[in-house]
Amino acid sequence: MATIKDVALKAEVSVTTVSHVVNDTRHVSPKVRERVELAIRELGYVPNAMARSLKSNTTSTLGMLIPNSSNPYFAEIVRIVEDRCFGAGYTLVLCNTDDEPHRQSVYLQVLAERRIDGLIVVSTGAGSGTDEGDSLAKQLHGLRVPTVLVDREIDDPSCDLVETAHMQGGLLAVRHLLSLGHRRIACIGGPAGVMPSEQRVEGWRMALAEAGATPDIAQADALLWRGGFTSQGGYEAMHAILRTEHKPSAVFVCNDLMAIGALRAAHESGVRVPDELSIVGFDDIELSAYMSPPLTTVAQPKERIGAMAVDMLLERVGGKRRDARKVVLQPELRVRATTARHASFREATVPAAGTTPAATSTSTASTPTRKSRTP
Repeated sequence: MATIKDVALKAEVSVTTVSHVVNDTRHVSPKVRERVELAIRELGYVPNAMARSLKSNTTSTLGMLIPNSSNPYFAEIVRIVEDRCFGAGYTLVLCNTDDEPHRQSVYLQVLAERRIDGLIVVSTGAGSGTDEGDSLAKQLHGLRVPTVLVDREIDDPSCDLVETAHMQGGLLAVRHLLSLGHRRIACIGGPAGVMPSEQRVEGWRMALAEAGATPDIAQADALLWRGGFTSQGGYEAMHAILRTEHKPSAVFVCNDLMAIGALRAAHESGVRVPDELSIVGFDDIELSAYMSPPLTTVAQPKERIGAMAVDMLLERVGGKRRDARKVVLQPELRVRATTARHASFREATVPAAGTTPAATSTSTASTPTRKSRTP
């Protein structure tokens, strides 16, 4: 492998001159610069990034940890983050922790050794107030690099945070189902202890409570099922729900991957969606609009999440801000084709013999509806 000395010899200049051309740290005449650049191309010389970082004390490299690279939601966030980093002149190093705290700890050490300038973290497992969350907070504090948390909060006052109002998203989903006349609404939540899942489940509970759809906590718990934030998790949970004696007429599923699995289970069981069962997901991954039927879901503002995470991080990296910021973005409901009025609502709007179209129109107009929005 060619060295900077080889380039200097071939271009008949000093090593210092080659360094100035590579790093653009001093004016070099056009003729000399052309000779150096030609020598670099012919020799295939690659500057030593580590040596350059030691001189400048920066690497123009950012790190990012995500818990599941196979989840399209995280993949879409990563794409947005990487584009933003590239546009700002930074390289992104991505690590998939596979939701394992030990792997997360190892990758944090690896990124520290690479002398990254900043870090974006979607934490693994449980968050704030847990042993895992406390351990992560201590490790991040020890790294002493600017850090932005995305989606999952931990107890570290020095970290920035960008997340969606998950509880509000749960409220949006279940209020939509309630507006369609559904009263027995089940929920498929993610792993217990993962804060975004717990907050979405809490939104489900609150919506049912405010509508008087669940008279007590015990009944609500009987309608709550858990999955692993995977298609398989939603598939298994939906099959279990459909085996119960008192089946729900609607299900709020706490992420789109699980909702896709739930749709498969309903199809295998001969349950028609949305005629016999309405389903709402969460995240609005790109695939959700292309399901059959297209999935009604709560959309996280992924473009804003990714862009704000990078922008906030670069503010700290560039010394433009010292105090930590917390940004909570609002979700939106995307009504597609997996939700419909409850059978009792549909029957109520069918005109009886002798009624006029005007009477039917008035009855229909009194039923709350949402305008369908598709990408």
